[in-house]
Amino acid sequence: MSLQSAKAFLTEHAPDIPVLELASSTATVTLAAKAHGVEPGRIAKTLSLRVGDTVVLLVTRGDVRLDNQKYKATFRSKPRMLDATEVEAETGHPVGGVSPLGLLRPLRVYCDVSLKDFDEVLPAAGATNAAVRIRPERLAILAGAKWVDVTRRAEDVAAS
Repeated sequence: MSLQSAKAFLTEHAPDIPVLELASSTATVTLAAKAHGVEPGRIAKTLSLRVGDTVVLLVTRGDVRLDNQKYKATFRSKPRMLDATEVEAETGHPVGGVSPLGLLRPLRVYCDVSLKDFDEVLPAAGATNAAVRIRPERLAILAGAKWVDVTRRAEDVAAS
């Protein structure tokens, strides 16, 4: 499913956006940034989290971390990451290739405002070697996402 479901979603909802399939892995922010020739922040990482009994996806820029205080204020709980088996079972995508598009079933999707720092970001497209180039606003619209502010930059974490 995964890559095929992301492609099918894009064919139906955004046929102008091609899926970029590479020969090398893009499963981590570092690998993806190198493979696509962009700064790590432009890689839109999708985190699979459990909020109470609900699974949600949170899409952030690649070089930020969750801010526990902001996260708790927004979601009223501590961040709890899904394990790899749960991620694939819930999204239909493998870890390192999770896309907020072409999901196995509808999930709540949130986009962190950090994505708006760029005119274009690269989220995964359902496989560990596939991505799309897209404007953050369009990504949020296609994913049916709500905007949240739950991250901080790594350098801000180190300074505190």
